[in-house]
Amino acid sequence: MTDTDTPVSGRQESTSEDVSDAQDVVASVVDNVEQVIVGHHQEVEHILTALLGRGHILLEDVPGVGKTMLARAVAQSFDGSFKRVQFTPDLLPSDVTGVNVYNQKNEVFEFRPGPVFANVVLGDEINRAPPKTQSSLLEAMEEQQVTVDGESHDLPQPFTVIATQNTVERDRTYELPMAELDRFMKKLHLGYPDTDEETEMLDRTVGHHPIDDLGAVATLEDLQGARETTAGITVERSVREYVTRLSQFTRRHAELGVSPRGGLSVLRAAQGRAVLDGRTYVIPDDVQTEAEVVFPHRIRTSTTETTPRAVVEDALESVRVE
Repeated sequence: MTDTDTPVSGRQESTSEDVSDAQDVVASVVDNVEQVIVGHHQEVEHILTALLGRGHILLEDVPGVGKTMLARAVAQSFDGSFKRVQFTPDLLPSDVTGVNVYNQKNEVFEFRPGPVFANVVLGDEINRAPPKTQSSLLEAMEEQQVTVDGESHDLPQPFTVIATQNTVERDRTYELPMAELDRFMKKLHLGYPDTDEETEMLDRTVGHHPIDDLGAVATLEDLQGARETTAGITVERSVREYVTRLSQFTRRHAELGVSPRGGLSVLRAAQGRAVLDGRTYVIPDDVQTEAEVVFPHRIRTSTTETTPRAVVEDALESVRVE
């Protein structure tokens, strides 16, 4: 196997049979989620490609458009553990990570895990908590562990954070620091449904809500296997160089451009996109599709006239695929 024909991770290259199995897992989860979520098929796929690429997801929008419901539907489609953390101004870091408690009987301190110890963690309205509490997720999201009083505790695997963010009450929320934003592989916006979608949603939920009956359609082993397959998707050197040039373009045309972590994230998401399409290799179209939701939240512009999304659009139009 040559340098131009290797998986990004260096793992064994995935076969067509591997990809077909992973594709079946993803399809079953998408179908399951869409029993609850009307419309937003593209966003559901984006969440699944992030899961395949071992990434975390930030859902940002106005209240009431289904952010929390979408996160719950994805989580309930797997048979792993699911915990929800309602972020509030008085939430403490230890309320998320856990705390050491003194056991008088044994005369030792025992660690009591917080809700972050789950396969899927929903951080609801994450920007309502102050930065100190938000920072409790940084180590967990990057290193898959939590350190309390100098002792590290491994998180269950697989581990994914799906967070929602309130965009309306700016005076009652805190801005997420860039160190935290950069740890989210994707930032997605749902938007309002169209007329037919909203009517169908009302029809489904006006009585008994379908989320109450939603069961798991995939095991954690299925997800782990699909992730291994995704990691083995071939990414040729020309595609890797294309991602590098896109990242460098954003750094030249913005006050703060895409980080190396952002470049890695878009490649991993592109591998997930290849699995969705049943391919054993990444094509530039995969990168372009994923860059639209992986790059913008990592970019800061110096003027209000140029938006991060516009910088990404310019990069995709200007940077050639070689």
